[in-house]
Amino acid sequence: MNKVEATPLYQGSFRWFLVARCAAMVAYQMVGVAVGWQIYDLTHRALDLGLVGLVQFIPSLLLVLLVGHAADRYDRRRLVALAQILEAAAVLVLCCATIGHWVSRDVLFFFVFAVGIARAFESPTMQTLVPSLVDKEELPKAMAASASVMQAAIIVGPMLGGFLYVAGPAVVYGVSFALFLFSALLISRIRIKRTIPKREPLSLASIFAGVAYIRSKPVLLGAISFDLFAVLLGGVTALLPIYARDILFATPRGLGLLRSAPAVGAFAASLYLARCPLRNKVGKAMFNAVTWFGLGTIVFALSRSMTISFLALVLLGWADMLSVVIRSSLVQLETPDEMRGRVSAVNFVFIGASNQLGEFESGVTAAWFGVVPAAVIGGVGTLMIVALWRYLFPELAHRDRLHSGDSESIVPDKGTAHETGKIVR
Repeated sequence: MNKVEATPLYQGSFRWFLVARCAAMVAYQMVGVAVGWQIYDLTHRALDLGLVGLVQFIPSLLLVLLVGHAADRYDRRRLVALAQILEAAAVLVLCCATIGHWVSRDVLFFFVFAVGIARAFESPTMQTLVPSLVDKEELPKAMAASASVMQAAIIVGPMLGGFLYVAGPAVVYGVSFALFLFSALLISRIRIKRTIPKREPLSLASIFAGVAYIRSKPVLLGAISFDLFAVLLGGVTALLPIYARDILFATPRGLGLLRSAPAVGAFAASLYLARCPLRNKVGKAMFNAVTWFGLGTIVFALSRSMTISFLALVLLGWADMLSVVIRSSLVQLETPDEMRGRVSAVNFVFIGASNQLGEFESGVTAAWFGVVPAAVIGGVGTLMIVALWRYLFPELAHRDRLHSGDSESIVPDKGTAHETGKIVR
């Protein structure tokens, strides 16, 4: 086999996995643009934008133990495909509701909740598939490729959603419906490269194993909680429709551009890390990244220029990617495959808490103090978290390598964005 054919990108199942994941993320980001703009059009309330995040986070919190055990016990491909079919169904109903003029705030919240249920199963399970699609020695390259494709999708999705929204939200929902179904079809047809180990019987101990494992690793707990609280306070995604419409006086296309900006920075960071993987002083790098995340949030909050706002969000995305790389690498390197579903599910709840609860926090503080003060408070709060976590988790601040004994670091899959992962970060 020649050198080109040996790389993960040229192995059939992994290639189709990348296409499927890209399609699903583009659809998800498009839905985020449509829901955000549509609900603000209906209510003109910042709090409702924040509630979108809360409504989507609740299923992840309630289902975390069930999702993790299911991902380790059943066919992961079927779980992902069924979740995407549920997302497609929810989006199709939103399309019909918009066309039939019976869409409302409560209808949007109900189907965002349905999407949240599907995402609770889809995102953590999707992350566990990559090690089963490529050889162990190819995993670093596969993770780097997956992270780059995901960030490209997060860039394209909001921009495409903003462009299509000009023709109406129903068009956005219709295209998203087709993309979700396409992704489900591809995922159901990929072939697992390695045999999944036999699963342990259902018990309370096995269900809570992911929580216990993370608690047993202080550095891992510190990294996950650091990302949680930093983004919880510093996230400004929920406020983007208000900034685009009332502060920067932009169109839905402008909103799509703003929502793409963090992904531009994250995509650039993923390409950089693919060429220059983190090898030492990873703790210091993580704290520096979150510091820049807070500073980028403050600059965005005070900006009245579309260009400066876009660049501030790019910086925010770059910093966020560096932080996520370290956290996700720790999870990937220190978790055995038979527990990966449960640990990934717990990790996804932390990501969801930072993303969706961050949106809720932004909406609440914006309703209390105003949009600009809320964003500034979030950025300052992030900087305070940096100082506090240096004190609470000195082992994390002084961590040198991602995994002791590893000769090579990896670039992990962001997963969630921004997971990413959410109706969007």
